[in-house]
Amino acid sequence: MDYQETLDFLYSKLPVFQNIGARAFKPGLRTTQELCKSLGDPQTKYPTIHVGGTNGKGSTSHMLAAVLQQAGYKVGLYTSPHLKDFRERIRINGACVSEQFVVDFTSDIKSNIDRLSPSFFEVTVAMAFSYFAQQHVDVAVIEVGMGGRLDSTNIITPVVSVITNVSLDHTQFLGNTLVEIAGEKAGIIKNNVPVVISEYQEEGVSNVFLKQAEALQAPVCFGEKEFVVKGAGLVDGKLAVSVKHRGEDQSDSLRLDLTGSYQVKNLAGVLTTLKVLNENGFSVSQEAIASALSSVVNLTGLKGRWQQLGTEPAVFCDTAHNIGGLENTIRQFESLPHAQMRFVVGFVKDKDISAMLSLFPKTATYYFCAPSNLRALNAAELRETAAGFGLVGAYYSDVNQALKAAQDASSKEDIIYVGGSTFVVADLDQL
Repeated sequence: MDYQETLDFLYSKLPVFQNIGARAFKPGLRTTQELCKSLGDPQTKYPTIHVGGTNGKGSTSHMLAAVLQQAGYKVGLYTSPHLKDFRERIRINGACVSEQFVVDFTSDIKSNIDRLSPSFFEVTVAMAFSYFAQQHVDVAVIEVGMGGRLDSTNIITPVVSVITNVSLDHTQFLGNTLVEIAGEKAGIIKNNVPVVISEYQEEGVSNVFLKQAEALQAPVCFGEKEFVVKGAGLVDGKLAVSVKHRGEDQSDSLRLDLTGSYQVKNLAGVLTTLKVLNENGFSVSQEAIASALSSVVNLTGLKGRWQQLGTEPAVFCDTAHNIGGLENTIRQFESLPHAQMRFVVGFVKDKDISAMLSLFPKTATYYFCAPSNLRALNAAELRETAAGFGLVGAYYSDVNQALKAAQDASSKEDIIYVGGSTFVVADLDQL
């Protein structure tokens, strides 16, 4: 098989969550453990950093990878889902896994695919672990797929575990309350392994992490209790932030090329994690931190996080796809200077979108669309549902048609937001 035939095989043979949702969800670690055992347990060959949470785990993973790369390490990075190219999921120092490795790996494990019937995600996790071992990385940053406790990535014993925050998402799998979801996220906390929690949330949520850490004798610290991070607006197209370590008087200034205001919360967790790594044998200088954080996109290839696609009218896209994420991005979008706000939005059908629709401003103009995904919510149905929340607009067959309509109707002073689902952003031709 060539590369395209290999991808076709993986997508057709294995259950893919991003396409079919719940039917592809396969909780538990046994299959991944068996698959990796057959490969010689590659995940044990190098140090790892495990990053979970509801929102910000992708940005946090990319920032950590960028900093470690800038500090001179050979860094593996596993994230999901991809936006444009399957190979985005598996990178070393920003470079995607080779097509040939994907072909060879899939060919080599065909008998195990028949024997174990793994999910698409389980195979991609094993593929990443194997690639990082083959390429002799110094460290790998591993992003949790969903939840934590039963996520396929949770077969690793990392140097440090990171949990960004907890918000309502994937409730049909993880629980209907923040406390229940926190219990699943806390599943990546390991015995005697330090854990960093980026945000200190309501007492019930934070107590879940504290109790789990105590039970496993895992040193725990909260990012926002270690560092005071304040955004200071955009300077030369980058997010200016001031950072002060708790207990110190002096503040440092950083420039982030990830300009979403929510990165301020992620940054406290990133800096705390780097502090823990330096305490555990790594060597990361302040110079490497400052340099890397200003160039995360170039160093890692990250896309879709508060990314500006156009000017006059200004067009922004973001992969935020739950209440917590959309709350932050919509607030930032509304704060921009504008004549008229326009939203190009689409969702998947297996999520309760009522709470998300209630976040959008009624004064804006809407362009409803559907992602090119088997889980897509029909655009006409979305328009009808949104009308019940006072959100008025037309519907279009795909995001690119919807965006063109929004741009054609805009003045130079208008602003356009594209999002609602990761898969809507992934469909953008401009990305």
